[in-house]
Amino acid sequence: MTKSPLIFFAGLIALLNAAVASCAAPAPPNILFILTDDQGWATLSCQGNKLVSTPHLDGLARDGIRLTDAYVMPQCTPTRAALLSGQHTARNGMWHVIPWYGTPWARMTEPAFREQFPREAFNLPKGLRSAGYATGIAGKWHLTTGADGDYVALKPESGAAYGFDFVAPRGPGSQNEGDKQVDYLTGQAMQFIEQHRAQPWFFYLAHHTIHGKVSAPEPLVAKHLAQGAPAVGMGNATYRAAIEHMDNSVGRLLVKLDELKLRANTLVVFLSDNGGVRQMFDASDFRGEGTGRVTKLRVSEEQFDNAPLRDGKGGAYEGGIRVPCIVRWPGHVPPGKVEHTPVHVVDWLPTLLAAAGTAAPAGHSADGVNLLPLLRGGTLAPRALYWHMPLYDLRWAATPCAVIREGDWKLIESFGDFFDRDAAYHVGARLELFNLRADLGEQRNLASSDPARAARMRGQLRAWLKSIPAEVPSANPRHDATRELQETSKRPNP
Repeated sequence: MTKSPLIFFAGLIALLNAAVASCAAPAPPNILFILTDDQGWATLSCQGNKLVSTPHLDGLARDGIRLTDAYVMPQCTPTRAALLSGQHTARNGMWHVIPWYGTPWARMTEPAFREQFPREAFNLPKGLRSAGYATGIAGKWHLTTGADGDYVALKPESGAAYGFDFVAPRGPGSQNEGDKQVDYLTGQAMQFIEQHRAQPWFFYLAHHTIHGKVSAPEPLVAKHLAQGAPAVGMGNATYRAAIEHMDNSVGRLLVKLDELKLRANTLVVFLSDNGGVRQMFDASDFRGEGTGRVTKLRVSEEQFDNAPLRDGKGGAYEGGIRVPCIVRWPGHVPPGKVEHTPVHVVDWLPTLLAAAGTAAPAGHSADGVNLLPLLRGGTLAPRALYWHMPLYDLRWAATPCAVIREGDWKLIESFGDFFDRDAAYHVGARLELFNLRADLGEQRNLASSDPARAARMRGQLRAWLKSIPAEVPSANPRHDATRELQETSKRPNP
């Protein structure tokens, strides 16, 4: 029996509609998020590293976009909390490394901070799992203590509470020796990807390297020693070997994606959790020589120079908060693009959820923006970036401060005391204003020569803190000049 023309055309229209719908709603991408630990901005050869070649990361950048102005928090826990929550640490409360330590007798107060990432809170893996993704994690956790996991790893039995279908078991031995479990964690990621290749997946690979104690495979260390690298100190052979080993592991992952024919629909993000360690100061000297006050901190260790950025891990200068960042997503991210627009770690939650075709629930206060227009070759609306770092951590010569970056300009407000570029201690509040386009190394403080701009940006920074609201450090009623810079892991009595 011949079909009527109406039935024929109705069927044709249905097929066309299905084709249009298919084009309008492509398959959501797999997401591989690689987070390294303490890997500085200058450790990639595509960003100026002349001591170690990083061919796999350089290749990833050639195939994708390299974000030169990618920002995080200056230490481990705060960045990880901001990444998974999409919230500034001023909002989620996890602006301090856990477990608890503090400087209770200092000149300025340290506000209370959250010590456990809340089980009940919405986060990135929960959002992706709700969108149909298989979700997995391997490696450093550092968002809880006790029953759910610790610095080293989330416990597998607690994974579901934080949105993970799979949690890799703790690696063999210590994360502070050998290759720092790089091969093991990379292998866990590869197994997960292979097992879940038939559905959308998200894997959070959180390496322990290059965090101290810096360690790397002995043959690679021997290679760099033979090439003339020093055994200790700045740019030492072990550090160089750790960079090379990390780069090799990224290469293994990229080969696995190609073998499984997943390259075309996998969004890869490479990021570090904070800047690299340039210098670390000696905790035993924090009270000075019988004076009760540090006059100048003594360097206890040097690892790798973050130049052209100033300083490194733990601090508010660019070397502490600006990190390497590369994104590859074939067909969506133009290959070989170098992007200088500033982006913040809080942007990754809305970005990755948008890539997956979903969003945070209405009740979740996310602070970042969706970066997909930028990653695809467009632009973002102008905005300011913010940081709240109301803590003392003298390993890094850090005192309570907050930061704003607006365009090329950056302002640091130290609330009541600070260390100068020679690591000497000073009492008093301070504003530092830098034009990063003209002075990437933050050598010229323009706060005195451009007081109107400094005052305006300080007002904007204070308004942001009030909007959260976040507690700003003030004069400490417990202040004790005889031990004002002494750190303790014992909580003081109320």
